[in-house]
Amino acid sequence: MGKLIDEKIQGTSLLTPKKTDNGRKLYIESYGCQMNFSDSEIVASILSAEGFNTTNKLEEADLVLVNTCSIREKAEQTVRKRLEKFNAIKESRPHVKVGVLGCMAERLKSAFLEEEKIVDMVVGPDAYKDLPNLIQEVDEGRNAVNVILSKEETYADIAPVRLNSNGVTAFVSITRGCDNMCTFCVVPFTRGRERSRDPHSIVKEVNELWNKGFKEITLLGQNVDSYLWYGGGLKKDFDKASDLQKNTSINFAKLLHLVAEAQPRMRIRFSTSNPQDMTLDVIEAMAAHDNICKYIHLPVQSGSNKILKAMNRQHTREEYMALIDNIRNIIPDCGISQDMIAGFPTETEEDHQDTLSLMDYVKYDFGFMFAYSERPGTLAERKLEDDIPLDVKKRRLNEIITLQQRHALYRTQQHLGKIEEVLIEGDSKKSDQEWMGRNTQNTVVVFPKEQYKVGDFVLVKIKDCTSATLIGEAVGYTT
Repeated sequence: MGKLIDEKIQGTSLLTPKKTDNGRKLYIESYGCQMNFSDSEIVASILSAEGFNTTNKLEEADLVLVNTCSIREKAEQTVRKRLEKFNAIKESRPHVKVGVLGCMAERLKSAFLEEEKIVDMVVGPDAYKDLPNLIQEVDEGRNAVNVILSKEETYADIAPVRLNSNGVTAFVSITRGCDNMCTFCVVPFTRGRERSRDPHSIVKEVNELWNKGFKEITLLGQNVDSYLWYGGGLKKDFDKASDLQKNTSINFAKLLHLVAEAQPRMRIRFSTSNPQDMTLDVIEAMAAHDNICKYIHLPVQSGSNKILKAMNRQHTREEYMALIDNIRNIIPDCGISQDMIAGFPTETEEDHQDTLSLMDYVKYDFGFMFAYSERPGTLAERKLEDDIPLDVKKRRLNEIITLQQRHALYRTQQHLGKIEEVLIEGDSKKSDQEWMGRNTQNTVVVFPKEQYKVGDFVLVKIKDCTSATLIGEAVGYTT
């Protein structure tokens, strides 16, 4: 399979930015999920071809773009506060233009121009190729909006500019959109329906990253397990495909094999998975390749069947636990993390206890936990009363966090005394005398620098731990 994909790739190429410096500088801020940060790299590539040079200094910028998230109210509040900061920049430098990108732009559309007078341009997640035209409109004194959603993978031919890169790890987008329609989530409305990227362009990008010295990639999508390439188009239209298209289609498990075989020395991660779509062949593909990291981010959101149904999650508590069992049986040392929402509408104390008991069953390595916040336009906002008092939400969230910290410490303690492979990513946050990297389970490891350097695969003996970090000393390079 790997040989076949390599032969096909010879006829494909990614768009490499051709700089024609126009003297203008671009500043981008990104908020929210990993996909937003990946999209910002695509934006930088598109504008690099138009002569923009990126800068990490806001005061130097001629064009300021903020790539936004709508998944939680706090994220939107953060963006609005940042726009106040940008307004001060515009007052001192009136020529500066400000654009809002991403999910918040898609959700609010042209209303954003009225609500935030500072904003010159509103661009949805599928419209970044239109940025040169939109910037021209803004330069001519008109506000510009493009939030049209696509039916195809939009950016497969673009080589992203790696912003703030450590030169070691990189994101590679493989799908866009989501069909699952969870009642709390705005993603289907802001990013559209699921569509997948041509696997040849994915492997091409992975190969190019390896040739540039990158050692680890993360395959990205709102729901990577739904990846399905049958020649293009929306996943929901797969049933209309020809027999040839169906017989030669590539699902996520096959894609994992292709990428792992194309670069057997490169580490491969992926995010995010959906329990209802993760199949045994994906877990088996992980087990079959040493370079696929033994870590799965597997959001569950609640341990209560009643709440899962209210969320329109297409799995039950029992099905989720069976999936966990399969993962543990096939990959015994697999790291697993969660997303959890506390205080979803109608949640009772019994429902909350179901969540805590599910956590006790899995004992996650780490997690991302939030109190429910109502998002405009979602089915939950339209159909369900946000009836859990804030103090109850906070108390339940604190109980979830406390339990997760206990489980995280239990998991890190399992590594004590072991020698594990760590990819060095950079300095430790607490000491410039120590390196920071991650093991295959995605757990942070710190150790003295000695003669090693960023990008090295190092064997580290684990001697101590906290609930979030493993502490050790290097014993040699990976052979």
